[in-house]
Amino acid sequence: MAAELSAHHRRLAQQKREAITTAATELFLDRGYDGTSLARIAEAAGVSKSTLFKRFPTKAALFEAIVTESWQRDAGDAAARPQAGDLRSGLTTVGHRYADLVGQPGMTALFRIVIAELPRFPELGRMQFQLGKLPYFTSVQHYLESEHEAGNADVPDAASAANQFLGMIANYVLWPRMLLTDWNPAASDINDAVEQAVQTMLARYTPTRRPDPKPER
Repeated sequence: MAAELSAHHRRLAQQKREAITTAATELFLDRGYDGTSLARIAEAAGVSKSTLFKRFPTKAALFEAIVTESWQRDAGDAAARPQAGDLRSGLTTVGHRYADLVGQPGMTALFRIVIAELPRFPELGRMQFQLGKLPYFTSVQHYLESEHEAGNADVPDAASAANQFLGMIANYVLWPRMLLTDWNPAASDINDAVEQAVQTMLARYTPTRRPDPKPER
């Protein structure tokens, strides 16, 4: 019974947290970061001020949580993190993960908030970069480095390669959404954009000589 109550309380706490971050994102987008108070967020989320302040004592802490959670929504999916061994398969997995991530409406809203408030609140941009984009970018860079070290790819500059790959996908999936409210590409079009990015990477970084197979024991 105690375990059931504990699980119930955890679910309630998670539901309240999601209500808070959802309400905050909507209000930040509608009224701006400066024009949104924690009290107004609490009201919109349907929670008490004390509940919100206990979790997020400042707007900066709340925005930091929104950024971190937005970029880490698939971080717990171990199956989505490719291992070195098959460059095409790994790039395809990484590409679809990234397209799904930046294609979600919440990510577009987050970027719009940061861009709109950047002149007055440059710290929001630093949060977006340091807590979100940079760690994600680094994970892709490390994957490419592992393929290079295994001899499955010729990637002397993994940072540049990761930037190229993610940029090709974001340029189709994310950035048009920033300016075009009706930009909603079909799943097949997104799949094609990812495949084209993978093909470009393979053409550039597939080694001319495949590594010798390991001898059978």
